[in-house]
Amino acid sequence: MDNLQKTEEIQKIDKENLEKAIEAILFAAGHPMSYEKLGEVLGYFSGQIKKKVFEMAEKYNSDENRGIMLLTFDQTCQLCTKEDFLPYIKAALGIRRGGNLSSSSLEVLAIIAYNQPTTRAFIDEVRGVDSAYIVGSLLEKSLIEVCGRLDVPGRPNLYRTTPTFLRCFGIETLEQLPYVEIQRAQNEGEIIPLDLEFMDEGASAGDAENASEDNDGDTTSQSSNDDAVDDFEDISDSNTDED
Repeated sequence: MDNLQKTEEIQKIDKENLEKAIEAILFAAGHPMSYEKLGEVLGYFSGQIKKKVFEMAEKYNSDENRGIMLLTFDQTCQLCTKEDFLPYIKAALGIRRGGNLSSSSLEVLAIIAYNQPTTRAFIDEVRGVDSAYIVGSLLEKSLIEVCGRLDVPGRPNLYRTTPTFLRCFGIETLEQLPYVEIQRAQNEGEIIPLDLEFMDEGASAGDAENASEDNDGDTTSQSSNDDAVDDFEDISDSNTDED
């Protein structure tokens, strides 16, 4: 109740200072903020805030003289550092961990990203090895999530990537993934979705660092998605620690 009263006491900010206020909030937050929350605090509709943030993103991300960029997602937005300055940031903050996902984890992540929603059985079939541990590890890191079940005997879980995945890899939508020709097996059965919402919070600098450390001990790989994995390695090396 006190928090609600404090929010109500804040006057609607004028349009001249709206961009400055959004910038200040995103900088102080250090994690994704929803357009709804920004609108609630600043006295605007979420759609108005989203439009303004997208305008800001065009300026931020086209300015080569900035060391930060503005990531925009469907429901949230976040300020983060540009990948070019990652070595200096790690040195200044004393970050010594490598931060890259293992090749096996990248492999599983690529299979899910390009075939979602998909089952663990499909992942195992593509790789030729048991992927249970890696799938569990990616779930813990919030890079993937369960989004439903396949209506076949056993009703296996279906997996998809999350907004945390997008932020860690420095992309805003799945359409920005490198193009790869995929021959996907036809799964028989009906997909039964779960009523899940994508995460609005997460993947700050510390979250991305934790999400990237992985020693799953799986050295066997027989994936048919080698091109996707190679592209994932390219973007992972520079973006996994970024946000």
